[in-house]
Amino acid sequence: MTLIGRTRARAVETLSLDSPHNRNALSAALVADLAEALTDAGKDPGVRAVVLTHTGNTFSAGADLKDPPPPEALVALLRQIVELPQPVVARVTGHVRAGGLGLLAACDIAVASTEATFAFTEVRIGVAPAVISLPLLPRADPRALSRYYLTGERFDAAAATTAGLLTTHADDVDSALAPVLDGLRRSAPDALAETKRLLTTRVLEAFERDAAGLTALSARLFSSPQAREGMTAFLERRDPAWVV
Repeated sequence: MTLIGRTRARAVETLSLDSPHNRNALSAALVADLAEALTDAGKDPGVRAVVLTHTGNTFSAGADLKDPPPPEALVALLRQIVELPQPVVARVTGHVRAGGLGLLAACDIAVASTEATFAFTEVRIGVAPAVISLPLLPRADPRALSRYYLTGERFDAAAATTAGLLTTHADDVDSALAPVLDGLRRSAPDALAETKRLLTTRVLEAFERDAAGLTALSARLFSSPQAREGMTAFLERRDPAWVV
């Protein structure tokens, strides 16, 4: 059973994260299924653009603490989105946490509803937003990342847009997306691919330079005593021992 829904309309392939039982957490299985769906879309000349969206009220809750993907698999997935020949557009109508923000940053365009909320919650469970920094650091405002990375606090769609995590936000996300998708449908496929390559140069440089180090950092932190305490506290719905 796949965890990714697939539909197509006028050359736009919509891939939906479809694991509502765990709020579309990035499990090993979901990451593998999304990578497979992206591979199929990338090879299909009938696909002009990809929309990445979700079922339920959460785009993604971040890494699945019960079945996390290997850091290398998440790096590969983020890079796959960045390198896909077709533009990838995030459509968000729910909440986004931790690793889910890495997916948004990897997309070329990201649009969310005004009801969406966001948070980098890693520090609150004893880890860091390591691997997802590969697309985030080149694209988002450094001051905003400093605040939200370090505090783990929740912020709204307006703040996410100001920080460069979103392209725009709107009460009606589909109305906001309509001119975007119309523009992509009117664009020549080869021109889109080359233009995307121009825009992602700095992001891919970050992957080449930093992926190995950030993968090692992620693995080290996830196996640390503080991470074990943080994850246990999260699953037990209590504060971790370090809260003062």
